[in-house]
Amino acid sequence: MASSSTGTSSGSSILLTNSGSEENLQALMDQKKRKRMISNRESARRSRLRKQKHLDDQMAQVSQLKKDNSHILTALNLRTQHYHAVEAENSVLRTQAMELTSRLNSLTEILHCMSAESQLMSSEPVFNPWSFLSMNQLPIMASSDLLHYY
Repeated sequence: MASSSTGTSSGSSILLTNSGSEENLQALMDQKKRKRMISNRESARRSRLRKQKHLDDQMAQVSQLKKDNSHILTALNLRTQHYHAVEAENSVLRTQAMELTSRLNSLTEILHCMSAESQLMSSEPVFNPWSFLSMNQLPIMASSDLLHYY
């Protein structure tokens, strides 16, 4: 019987050892589970921080693009106003150029007519008062008798 009592006592110590190792194993698994949970929480926190930083960067970029867009629109409006002013000035200058061209054509035509008339008159002695002297004529002298009648 003695042998059987030692057999039972060693069986219970194996049971205790097994249950102790199971407890250690369970504690080890619980510790790993907690570490994994902490690691997952930390990873999720880092992921949220990355997402928030990305969102902040995107919002800053949107703000910068809106500001750039506003500057571009302002510059475009100024350029459009300048374009319309230059276009109006060009229209006035084109009209003036047409008027001046018309005046020049009229004056050229007048000069042409005067030149043709001048050539016609200079060729006939009747129209040239200085040509009378060249016709062997002497100047007419007034007699003293004619002066007494007045």
